[in-house]
Amino acid sequence: MTLWPYAILLMKPSQSQNKLRRPSPETNKLKKAFIQLHIAVLLAGLTGVLGKLISLNEGLLVWYRLLLTAPSLWLLALLRKQDVRIGRRDVWRIFGIGGIAALHWVAFYGSIKYSNVSVSLLCFSAIGFFTAIIEPLILRHRVDVVELMLGLLVIVGIFFIFQVDPHFKTGIIIGLVSALLGSLFPVLNKRILLRVSPENVTLYELSGGFLVLTALMPLYLWLFPAPSLLPGWQDLGWLLILAWACTVLAFNLSMSALQKISAFTVNLSYNLEPVYGILLAFLLFREDKYLSGGFYVGFFLILLSIVLQTVRLRRRHLKAA
Repeated sequence: MTLWPYAILLMKPSQSQNKLRRPSPETNKLKKAFIQLHIAVLLAGLTGVLGKLISLNEGLLVWYRLLLTAPSLWLLALLRKQDVRIGRRDVWRIFGIGGIAALHWVAFYGSIKYSNVSVSLLCFSAIGFFTAIIEPLILRHRVDVVELMLGLLVIVGIFFIFQVDPHFKTGIIIGLVSALLGSLFPVLNKRILLRVSPENVTLYELSGGFLVLTALMPLYLWLFPAPSLLPGWQDLGWLLILAWACTVLAFNLSMSALQKISAFTVNLSYNLEPVYGILLAFLLFREDKYLSGGFYVGFFLILLSIVLQTVRLRRRHLKAA
Protein backbone atom coordinates (compact mmCIF):
# COMPACT_ATOMS: atom_id res chain seq x y z
CA MET A 1 0.00 0.00 0.00
CA THR A 2 2.90 2.37 0.49
CA LEU A 3 3.53 2.28 -3.25
CA TRP A 4 0.38 4.28 -3.93
CA PRO A 5 2.33 7.35 -5.19
CA TYR A 6 3.67 5.20 -8.02
CA ALA A 7 0.10 4.33 -8.96
CA ILE A 8 -0.58 8.03 -9.43
CA LEU A 9 2.45 8.41 -11.69
CA LEU A 10 1.51 5.33 -13.75
CA MET A 11 -2.19 6.20 -14.25
CA LYS A 12 -3.33 6.49 -17.86
CA PRO A 13 -3.23 10.15 -18.91
CA SER A 14 -6.35 12.03 -19.95
CA GLN A 15 -6.91 13.14 -23.54
CA SER A 16 -5.48 16.56 -22.78
CA GLN A 17 -2.43 14.96 -21.22
CA ASN A 18 -1.92 12.70 -24.25
CA LYS A 19 -1.01 15.78 -26.25
CA LEU A 20 2.04 16.20 -24.07
CA ARG A 21 4.49 13.57 -25.24
CA ARG A 22 7.22 14.56 -22.87
CA PRO A 23 6.73 14.64 -19.09
CA SER A 24 7.22 17.98 -17.41
CA PRO A 25 10.47 18.68 -15.52
CA GLU A 26 8.46 18.71 -12.28
CA THR A 27 7.13 15.19 -12.99
CA ASN A 28 10.65 13.93 -13.69
CA LYS A 29 11.86 15.43 -10.40
CA LEU A 30 8.99 13.74 -8.56
CA LYS A 31 9.78 10.36 -10.12
CA LYS A 32 13.44 10.81 -9.22
CA ALA A 33 12.45 11.59 -5.62
CA PHE A 34 10.38 8.41 -5.35
CA ILE A 35 13.25 6.35 -6.76
CA GLN A 36 15.65 7.93 -4.25
CA LEU A 37 13.23 7.22 -1.42
CA HIS A 38 12.80 3.54 -2.19
CA ILE A 39 16.52 3.04 -2.73
CA ALA A 40 16.95 4.47 0.78
CA VAL A 41 14.31 2.07 2.15
CA LEU A 42 15.97 -0.85 0.35
CA LEU A 43 19.34 0.12 1.84
CA ALA A 44 17.70 0.25 5.28
CA GLY A 45 16.38 -3.28 4.70
CA LEU A 46 19.90 -4.38 3.74
CA THR A 47 21.27 -3.59 7.22
CA GLY A 48 19.86 -6.85 8.60
CA VAL A 49 21.55 -8.88 5.87
CA LEU A 50 24.88 -7.17 6.56
CA GLY A 51 24.44 -7.91 10.27
CA LYS A 52 24.43 -11.60 9.41
CA LEU A 53 27.41 -11.32 7.04
CA ILE A 54 29.64 -9.49 9.54
CA SER A 55 31.25 -11.96 11.94
CA LEU A 56 31.92 -9.44 14.74
CA ASN A 57 29.66 -9.64 17.77
CA GLU A 58 26.75 -7.20 17.89
CA GLY A 59 28.45 -4.70 20.23
CA LEU A 60 31.61 -4.33 18.16
CA LEU A 61 29.56 -4.31 14.95
CA VAL A 62 27.58 -1.26 16.08
CA TRP A 63 30.67 0.44 17.53
CA TYR A 64 32.54 0.17 14.22
CA ARG A 65 29.43 1.27 12.31
CA LEU A 66 29.24 4.45 14.39
CA LEU A 67 33.01 4.95 14.22
CA LEU A 68 32.77 5.07 10.42
CA THR A 69 29.44 6.89 10.17
CA ALA A 70 29.72 9.79 12.64
CA PRO A 71 32.99 11.30 11.24
CA SER A 72 31.61 10.89 7.68
CA LEU A 73 28.52 12.94 8.56
CA TRP A 74 30.66 15.63 10.23
CA LEU A 75 32.80 15.79 7.09
CA LEU A 76 29.71 16.16 4.89
CA ALA A 77 28.37 18.88 7.18
CA LEU A 78 31.69 20.73 6.87
CA LEU A 79 31.73 20.44 3.07
CA ARG A 80 28.13 21.69 2.88
CA LYS A 81 28.90 24.54 5.30
CA GLN A 82 26.03 23.30 7.44
CA ASP A 83 25.26 25.29 10.56
CA VAL A 84 25.75 22.68 13.30
CA ARG A 85 25.37 25.00 16.28
CA ILE A 86 22.67 23.96 18.75
CA GLY A 87 21.96 24.72 22.41
CA ARG A 88 24.05 23.03 25.10
CA ARG A 89 21.02 21.43 26.74
CA ASP A 90 19.89 20.04 23.41
CA VAL A 91 23.36 18.57 22.83
CA TRP A 92 23.19 16.52 26.02
CA ARG A 93 19.59 15.48 25.39
CA ILE A 94 20.38 14.36 21.85
CA PHE A 95 23.49 12.51 23.06
CA GLY A 96 21.29 10.61 25.52
CA ILE A 97 18.78 9.74 22.80
CA GLY A 98 21.70 8.66 20.61
CA GLY A 99 22.81 6.29 23.36
CA ILE A 100 19.34 4.68 23.33
CA ALA A 101 19.54 4.39 19.54
CA ALA A 102 22.96 2.70 19.78
CA LEU A 103 21.65 0.16 22.32
CA HIS A 104 18.66 -0.45 20.02
CA TRP A 105 21.08 -1.33 17.22
CA VAL A 106 23.07 -3.64 19.52
CA ALA A 107 19.89 -5.50 20.46
CA PHE A 108 18.76 -5.62 16.82
CA TYR A 109 21.99 -7.23 15.63
CA GLY A 110 22.06 -9.46 18.70
CA SER A 111 18.63 -10.76 17.68
CA ILE A 112 20.03 -11.59 14.22
CA LYS A 113 23.00 -13.43 15.73
CA TYR A 114 20.76 -15.55 17.98
CA SER A 115 18.04 -16.25 15.39
CA ASN A 116 18.13 -14.99 11.79
CA VAL A 117 17.41 -11.90 9.72
CA SER A 118 13.76 -12.70 9.02
CA VAL A 119 12.79 -13.36 12.64
CA SER A 120 14.68 -10.28 13.85
CA LEU A 121 12.95 -8.01 11.33
CA LEU A 122 9.53 -9.36 12.28
CA CYS A 123 10.29 -8.64 15.94
CA PHE A 124 11.31 -5.12 14.90
CA SER A 125 7.73 -4.65 13.66
CA ALA A 126 6.60 -4.69 17.32
CA ILE A 127 7.89 -1.12 17.52
CA GLY A 128 4.35 0.08 16.69
CA PHE A 129 2.89 -1.70 19.71
CA PHE A 130 5.44 -0.22 22.11
CA THR A 131 5.08 3.25 20.55
CA ALA A 132 1.28 3.12 21.04
CA ILE A 133 1.92 2.63 24.78
CA ILE A 134 5.02 4.77 25.35
CA GLU A 135 4.15 7.86 23.27
CA PRO A 136 0.99 8.76 25.28
CA LEU A 137 2.95 8.36 28.52
CA ILE A 138 5.83 10.62 27.44
CA LEU A 139 3.91 13.20 25.41
CA ARG A 140 0.87 13.04 27.73
CA HIS A 141 -1.98 12.47 25.34
CA ARG A 142 -4.73 9.90 25.03
CA VAL A 143 -3.95 6.34 23.94
CA ASP A 144 -4.89 5.64 20.32
CA VAL A 145 -6.95 2.47 20.75
CA VAL A 146 -6.74 1.54 17.05
CA GLU A 147 -2.93 1.83 17.03
CA LEU A 148 -2.82 -0.27 20.19
CA MET A 149 -4.99 -2.98 18.60
CA LEU A 150 -2.86 -3.01 15.45
CA GLY A 151 0.23 -3.31 17.64
CA LEU A 152 -1.35 -6.22 19.49
CA LEU A 153 -1.91 -7.92 16.13
CA VAL A 154 1.86 -7.77 15.60
CA ILE A 155 2.46 -9.22 19.07
CA VAL A 156 0.08 -12.10 18.27
CA GLY A 157 2.08 -12.77 15.09
CA ILE A 158 5.36 -12.79 17.02
CA PHE A 159 3.84 -15.01 19.73
CA PHE A 160 2.79 -17.47 17.04
CA ILE A 161 6.37 -17.64 15.73
CA PHE A 162 7.64 -17.99 19.31
CA GLN A 163 5.34 -20.97 19.94
CA VAL A 164 6.04 -22.81 16.70
CA ASP A 165 9.79 -22.12 16.43
CA PRO A 166 11.14 -22.47 20.00
CA HIS A 167 14.78 -22.53 18.85
CA PHE A 168 14.40 -18.80 18.00
CA LYS A 169 13.29 -17.89 21.54
CA THR A 170 16.46 -16.04 22.58
CA GLY A 171 16.58 -14.09 19.32
CA ILE A 172 12.88 -13.18 19.62
CA ILE A 173 13.28 -11.90 23.20
CA ILE A 174 16.30 -9.78 22.22
CA GLY A 175 14.39 -8.59 19.15
CA LEU A 176 11.51 -7.41 21.34
CA VAL A 177 14.00 -5.51 23.53
CA SER A 178 15.30 -3.92 20.31
CA ALA A 179 11.76 -2.90 19.33
CA LEU A 180 11.16 -1.43 22.80
CA LEU A 181 14.32 0.69 22.60
CA GLY A 182 13.52 1.56 18.98
CA SER A 183 10.15 2.96 20.04
CA LEU A 184 11.76 5.32 22.55
CA PHE A 185 14.07 7.52 20.52
CA PRO A 186 11.58 8.60 17.79
CA VAL A 187 9.13 9.68 20.52
CA LEU A 188 11.87 11.52 22.41
CA ASN A 189 12.96 13.16 19.15
CA LYS A 190 9.56 14.78 18.54
CA ARG A 191 10.12 17.73 20.86
CA ILE A 192 13.79 18.09 19.85
CA LEU A 193 12.81 18.34 16.18
CA LEU A 194 10.73 21.41 16.95
CA ARG A 195 13.98 23.28 17.66
CA VAL A 196 16.72 21.37 15.81
CA SER A 197 16.89 20.37 12.13
CA PRO A 198 16.71 16.65 11.23
CA GLU A 199 20.25 16.84 9.80
CA ASN A 200 21.69 18.11 13.08
CA VAL A 201 19.63 15.68 15.16
CA THR A 202 21.05 12.76 13.16
CA LEU A 203 24.57 14.19 13.33
CA TYR A 204 24.56 14.61 17.11
CA GLU A 205 22.63 11.41 17.84
CA LEU A 206 25.09 9.21 15.97
CA SER A 207 27.98 11.03 17.64
CA GLY A 208 26.35 10.63 21.05
CA GLY A 209 25.62 6.99 20.36
CA PHE A 210 29.28 6.43 19.54
CA LEU A 211 30.43 8.12 22.77
CA VAL A 212 27.93 6.21 24.95
CA LEU A 213 28.79 2.88 23.37
CA THR A 214 32.52 3.60 23.69
CA ALA A 215 32.04 4.19 27.43
CA LEU A 216 30.05 0.95 27.80
CA MET A 217 32.27 -1.20 25.58
CA PRO A 218 34.73 -2.41 28.30
CA LEU A 219 31.81 -3.69 30.40
CA TYR A 220 30.13 -5.16 27.33
CA LEU A 221 33.24 -7.04 26.24
CA TRP A 222 33.72 -8.31 29.79
CA LEU A 223 30.17 -9.71 29.82
CA PHE A 224 30.28 -10.90 26.20
CA PRO A 225 33.91 -11.66 25.27
CA ALA A 226 34.75 -11.45 21.58
CA PRO A 227 37.31 -13.76 19.89
CA SER A 228 38.68 -10.79 17.96
CA LEU A 229 38.43 -7.03 18.50
CA LEU A 230 39.54 -6.08 15.00
CA PRO A 231 37.49 -6.79 11.86
CA GLY A 232 39.03 -8.88 9.09
CA TRP A 233 39.25 -7.53 5.57
CA GLN A 234 35.91 -9.07 4.59
CA ASP A 235 34.19 -7.69 7.69
CA LEU A 236 35.75 -4.29 7.03
CA GLY A 237 34.28 -4.27 3.54
CA TRP A 238 30.79 -5.07 4.84
CA LEU A 239 31.17 -2.45 7.58
CA LEU A 240 32.03 0.20 5.01
CA ILE A 241 28.89 -0.69 3.04
CA LEU A 242 26.84 -0.63 6.26
CA ALA A 243 28.20 2.75 7.33
CA TRP A 244 28.52 4.62 4.04
CA ALA A 245 25.76 3.08 1.90
CA CYS A 246 23.12 1.96 4.42
CA THR A 247 23.55 4.90 6.78
CA VAL A 248 25.15 7.98 5.17
CA LEU A 249 23.88 7.43 1.60
CA ALA A 250 20.43 6.27 2.76
CA PHE A 251 20.09 9.36 4.97
CA ASN A 252 21.10 11.71 2.16
CA LEU A 253 18.72 10.04 -0.29
CA SER A 254 15.87 10.44 2.21
CA MET A 255 16.73 14.10 2.77
CA SER A 256 16.87 14.67 -1.00
CA ALA A 257 13.50 12.94 -1.49
CA LEU A 258 11.98 15.13 1.24
CA GLN A 259 12.55 18.16 -0.97
CA LYS A 260 9.82 16.88 -3.32
CA ILE A 261 7.84 14.38 -1.21
CA SER A 262 6.05 14.98 2.06
CA ALA A 263 7.49 13.66 5.32
CA PHE A 264 4.27 11.67 5.71
CA THR A 265 4.93 9.71 2.49
CA VAL A 266 8.57 9.13 3.44
CA ASN A 267 7.65 7.77 6.87
CA LEU A 268 4.91 5.61 5.37
CA SER A 269 7.29 4.15 2.79
CA TYR A 270 9.66 3.02 5.55
CA ASN A 271 7.01 0.45 6.52
CA LEU A 272 8.48 -1.55 3.65
CA GLU A 273 11.88 -1.84 5.39
CA PRO A 274 11.20 -5.21 7.12
CA VAL A 275 9.54 -6.56 3.96
CA TYR A 276 12.57 -5.67 1.83
CA GLY A 277 14.92 -7.12 4.47
CA ILE A 278 13.05 -10.43 4.70
CA LEU A 279 12.91 -10.80 0.91
CA LEU A 280 16.67 -10.13 0.71
CA ALA A 281 17.30 -12.74 3.44
CA PHE A 282 15.19 -15.26 1.52
CA LEU A 283 17.10 -14.51 -1.67
CA LEU A 284 20.65 -14.45 -0.27
CA PHE A 285 20.52 -16.94 2.61
CA ARG A 286 17.49 -19.03 1.61
CA GLU A 287 16.11 -18.59 5.10
CA ASP A 288 12.72 -19.63 3.76
CA LYS A 289 13.99 -23.24 3.76
CA TYR A 290 14.50 -23.21 7.53
CA LEU A 291 11.26 -21.51 8.56
CA SER A 292 8.11 -23.42 9.47
CA GLY A 293 4.51 -22.62 8.62
CA GLY A 294 4.16 -20.74 11.91
CA PHE A 295 6.58 -18.10 10.65
CA TYR A 296 4.42 -17.39 7.63
CA VAL A 297 1.26 -17.16 9.75
CA GLY A 298 3.02 -14.65 12.00
CA PHE A 299 4.41 -12.81 8.97
CA PHE A 300 0.90 -12.54 7.49
CA LEU A 301 -0.52 -11.09 10.72
CA ILE A 302 2.30 -8.54 10.96
CA LEU A 303 2.00 -7.61 7.29
CA LEU A 304 -1.77 -7.22 7.75
CA SER A 305 -1.13 -4.85 10.64
CA ILE A 306 1.28 -2.77 8.52
CA VAL A 307 -1.18 -2.59 5.61
CA LEU A 308 -4.10 -1.59 7.85
CA GLN A 309 -2.02 1.08 9.57
CA THR A 310 -0.84 2.39 6.19
CA VAL A 311 -4.41 2.65 4.87
CA ARG A 312 -5.54 4.29 8.11
CA LEU A 313 -2.77 6.89 8.09
CA ARG A 314 -3.32 7.66 4.43
CA ARG A 315 -7.04 8.26 4.97
CA ARG A 316 -6.28 10.48 7.96
CA HIS A 317 -3.73 12.42 5.94
CA LEU A 318 -6.13 12.92 3.00
CA LYS A 319 -8.90 13.99 5.37
CA ALA A 320 -6.63 16.54 7.04
CA ALA A 321 -5.54 17.83 3.64
